[in-house]
Formats: sequence, C-alpha cells, structure tokens
Amino acid sequence: MNYTELTADQLLKIHTLGELKAAGYQSKSVKQELRDNLIAKLQRKEPTFEGIWGYEDTVIPDIERAILSMHNMNLLGLRGQAKTRIARQMTELLDEYIPVIQGSELNDDPLQPLSRYGVDKVQELGEKTPIGWLHRSERYAEKLATPDVSIADLIGDVDPIKAASLKLPYSDERVIHYGLVPRSHRCIFVINELPDLQARIQVALFNILQEGDIQIRGFKLRLPLDIQFVFTANPEDYTNRGSIVTPLKDRIDSQIITHYPKTRDISKQITTQEAKIKEPQKDKVVVNQIAQDLIEQVAIEARDSEYVDEKSGVSARLTISAYENLLSAAERRTLINGENQTYIRVSDFIGVIPAITGKVELVYEGEQEGAGIVAHNLVGKAIRTMFTDYFPKPDDKNKEGKSDNPFKAIINWFGEGYTIDLLNDLSNEQYELALNSVPGLADLVKKHHKEANKHEQVFLMEFALHGLAEYSKLSKSALDTGTRFKDLLSSMFSMPDLDDLDEDDLG
Repeated sequence: MNYTELTADQLLKIHTLGELKAAGYQSKSVKQELRDNLIAKLQRKEPTFEGIWGYEDTVIPDIERAILSMHNMNLLGLRGQAKTRIARQMTELLDEYIPVIQGSELNDDPLQPLSRYGVDKVQELGEKTPIGWLHRSERYAEKLATPDVSIADLIGDVDPIKAASLKLPYSDERVIHYGLVPRSHRCIFVINELPDLQARIQVALFNILQEGDIQIRGFKLRLPLDIQFVFTANPEDYTNRGSIVTPLKDRIDSQIITHYPKTRDISKQITTQEAKIKEPQKDKVVVNQIAQDLIEQVAIEARDSEYVDEKSGVSARLTISAYENLLSAAERRTLINGENQTYIRVSDFIGVIPAITGKVELVYEGEQEGAGIVAHNLVGKAIRTMFTDYFPKPDDKNKEGKSDNPFKAIINWFGEGYTIDLLNDLSNEQYELALNSVPGLADLVKKHHKEANKHEQVFLMEFALHGLAEYSKLSKSALDTGTRFKDLLSSMFSMPDLDDLDEDDLG
C-alpha cells in the first residue's frame, strides 16, 4: 500500500525508522504539504477556510494563491479582521500526522535530521531509531510581538545549566537552548503585530527567511529550517508604534490585505457564529432580526463616524460583545421581574453601551465627546439609518397637519402634553401597556408590518418612537433608569422643575 493511503491508525503503529522506510515514506516540506492538501481540497470543491465569512471572493483566493506559490505571507489589516483565525485554520491543510525522531527538540524528519541530537541518534541506531508522530494540531506556534521580545525568545541562546549538566564546553552546539523559531521546524509559525517587534529582532529573521541559517552568540549554524511563516500587522502600527523594516518586508513573499465585512448580512453571520450565547439565555430571550441588524448597523456607523479614529478601525468583536450584552440585558429583566420568557426591546440597547465604549478609539479622546456620549450617538444613528427600512421617512414636507402623514396621530398626542416613560426594567405587561397608551402607534406598525408577530410588533412600536426622535419629530431624554419621550417643542421651551435644581444652580 502507498504511504499516502495509510490511515492514521496504521501510521501510529509504525515505531522505527526501518518500518517507516518500508511503508514508503518520503520527506516533504511543510509548504509542499500545504500546497498538496490545498490542491486536493480545491479539486474536491471543499471549502478551505470554514467559518470565515465575507472573504470568499477577496482574501481567501489571495491566501490560496500564496499557498500554491509556497510563499511566506503577511496578513495586513485593522483589528478584528480574522487575521489570526485564518492563520490558525491553516493547520487544517497540513497532513494529519508526520513522523519525527522521538525525543528531538526540533521535530527532526527521520530521513533528514536537522539537529545534532537527530543526526547522532540515526547514526547510532540506524533502522532501529525510534519514531514518534506529531499531529497537525501540535504544528502551530504563535508569538505576539512586543517590545520586550528578545533574540533568545525567538532564535535561542547558550544555556549554561545545560553546559554544566552535560559537562560540555560553550563551543559545543549542544549547549544551545533553541528558541521558538527553531522549535517550529516543520510547523506553521505566526508572529502577530509584526511592526511592534524591535528592528534588531526583525533583522534576525532575515537569514532564516532567505538563507536558512541562524546565529546564536557566535555559533553560526546551518539549520535549513522548514517553516511556513505567517505574519500579521495593523497598518496603524506603521506610524504609531513601529514599522516593518524594508529588507524583511522584501523577504515576505505575499502581502494580503484584509477588510471588514462589506454587508450587514455578512457581519450578522459572523456575530451569530462567534457570540457565546448561554442555553438559559436562548430559552428566556426571543431575538428578532431587526435587533440583530441594529447591532451590525452600530458598527457600520462607528466605522463612518467622525468621532472614531478610522486608522484604528472598529473590530468585529464590538458586535459580538454587543450582541452578548444585549441578550444579557433582556435576561436580567426576566430575572428581576420573575418572568419565564421575554423578547428583545430597543430599551435593552442600553446594555450594549459598555461593549462600544471599550472598543472604539476616539479622535479627540477625553475632549469634545466622551466615549459614552459617542456610543449613545452611534446607537441613535443606527436607528435613524434603519428607520426608513421599516417606516416611511418622516419628511419635513409632510406637515403634521396633513392627513397623509402616517405619524400624525402619534405626534399630535405628544403635542397635547402627554409623555411616556419607558423604564429599562419594566415587566412585559407594563412595557406593552405603556406603548399601547400612545394612540396610533399600534396602527402604524400593523399597517406597515402585517406579517410581524406579536413580539416584533411591540419591538417596532418602540423602534418607531426612537426613530421619530432621531428625525426630530419627538423629544427623547435619558432618565436614570430609562427613556422619556415627549413633544419636541414643549421640551425646548419647558423650564426645569425647581425641585430638581441644587443650591449651585439657584445661585
């Protein structure tokens, strides 16, 4: 039987170099492995990077071309664009098991030993050299580049303890303690945030990438390391914290530019896939598509906002965290009110504010707009943008007095001096009663969304109030525990209650 046709169970029964040769094993580089397995997947029409959405026509084809070219690659993009996830998934393109000389630090190929240990072992035992097996999940190494990363971390250093215990002089290469790069021989090695690596450390990678030798404290070792390098970098880092030195960039064969999801639906797929929703939350909280779309729209608004630093980007982790917080806000309500089930409300978006404030870099940090105000504004802009997907645009040409204005009854009711307070922790019954107290609100939703179920109709009723406020048809003000809606003009001309003023305000 051909070696390539052996099953994993059959491979694991091979224990010596002689048995391995008899099975027909031939050495293959890690890049050749990736290439061969990618070719097989493409021919079988199988997806190469499952769960990576929005890159089917852009990033993934570029990565596949780089693998077919057997290139080292740099994934260049803003935060939260699945760069590291892609690198980790590349292990799925490796062979399930590869043979190594048992006890070797450098994953020595039995037919092409690299280390002194491997060479000596084969010379000593020959065909009886013991063989171990390395699973593809163990063939991935990753290092986050930080300013304190040293040559010893990546390449290696002389180990005086090893020299003393083995009674060897410092001139013997066996006293070397190898770093992460040599120990990643026959593996995929990832350096995240490459520009953060000090220039002198980047220089140390030159020979490894091109010539295949390393230098450690005077030792010049010819180690033709077999490594698939994948680097990741953020364009912002080129100017803010460092840069990739030009000769190193020249030695990285393919630079692949990543991007954020191009549509709301793709972004929603990613959020739904990645969000960690607990089983009790799934049972207690009913989520509608409008709320999910609104979460994604918040991120889209943030990426276009004048207050958010576009060089820093807005990570996909924002929508994932926001979605988790949204469900937790609704779950908290059910626990407080002793209810078995609830449905998402626009009021619950108060819970997504902490997920936004920690994930956006402001242009004027701490100056004109605070992070909390910006977060509230982003939610408001998202509501405004999506409002016309569900209701007619509240056009200024549609004067409130005209009979064809779909919002006439609602606006007139508030104009008569009525207000409505939607508190965050209202029970389901109290919440529905409050919304149904607004004349024309339920009729508006039924007219434009006859197919919506009860939960969606109630959500759209509140959504309509928020939308009218964003279009300056109503006044919306924040309370300590909720939101108050009232007539726009009366809010502009009303004086504050004297009971609400402190001594400083009164002079």
